[in-house]
Amino acid sequence: MKIAMANDHAGTALKNEIKKYLEDNGHEVKDFGTYDEASCDLSDFVYPAALSVAKGECERGIFVDGVGYGSALIANKINGCYAAVCQDPFCAKLAREHTDSNVLCIGGKIIGGAIAMETVKTWMNTDALTDEKYRRRVQKVVDINNKHCVTV
Repeated sequence: MKIAMANDHAGTALKNEIKKYLEDNGHEVKDFGTYDEASCDLSDFVYPAALSVAKGECERGIFVDGVGYGSALIANKINGCYAAVCQDPFCAKLAREHTDSNVLCIGGKIIGGAIAMETVKTWMNTDALTDEKYRRRVQKVVDINNKHCVTV
């Protein structure tokens, strides 16, 4: 699977750890940066990464900032991105099963590497539920997205 990754200065170390795990497990990673811990603006990196997911250039995205919410706010402005902030494996499982999220946002200041890695593993290896009620709920979100978000 091709994964878009992006981060700000607070997420560089954790992003690099996640990136290595993904590559070691056969995934292709497109790293949109940043590549160091110098202060930067998150949107400069998350915006192009989110666009790559929305356009289908990458199948999913994993974005790491200080808390995770900044990345999710940016990604969810992009038509076709469905970003969830997850700080533990339980949330990651539900974000995939119940909402079919295609972007995972993690807070590098909130959780450590061990929990982050379990969260990523769970999110990457969980499929969306196919029961009618979940498909219906996901479709309602897609319909809202299509009605109010501008296509890029």
